[in-house]
Amino acid sequence: MFNDIGPLELVTLVVLAVLIFGPDKLPKVIQDVMRTVRKIREFSESAKQDIRQELGPEYKDFEFEDLNPKTFIRKQLDNDELGLKELRNGFDLKKEMAEVTDAVHSRDTEPSTSSSAGAAGSSGGRVDMTKKPESPARDERPPYDADAT
Repeated sequence: MFNDIGPLELVTLVVLAVLIFGPDKLPKVIQDVMRTVRKIREFSESAKQDIRQELGPEYKDFEFEDLNPKTFIRKQLDNDELGLKELRNGFDLKKEMAEVTDAVHSRDTEPSTSSSAGAAGSSGGRVDMTKKPESPARDERPPYDADAT
């Protein structure tokens, strides 16, 4: 319940509780809080039992913790009925990103072939981003597209 509270935070909470409630009222407040937490747990467990009874015998192994997406995925990866481990191990993100980077920079991922050497020209297949693109003649207008307007 309090997995993310450190020791310093716990000491701070205890000191604040003593200052706010006082040493003589603190045990009564702790008892009231514990009684409330116990009632909430009992209510939660009875609600879970009611839901299990309503679902029927097909869902007798159903756990509410499985509704957490992380738990669900972890359980499915452990079962591996769908072959997810094979897919996960077959996917190399670094390799895929390198291929995309090479494609963006117009580099070949394989040894150069005759078709790529002819298309690349003397610049080695790279695009010079420092040059301005050639602008069309001033009198030349783009074609009118009636569907676009």
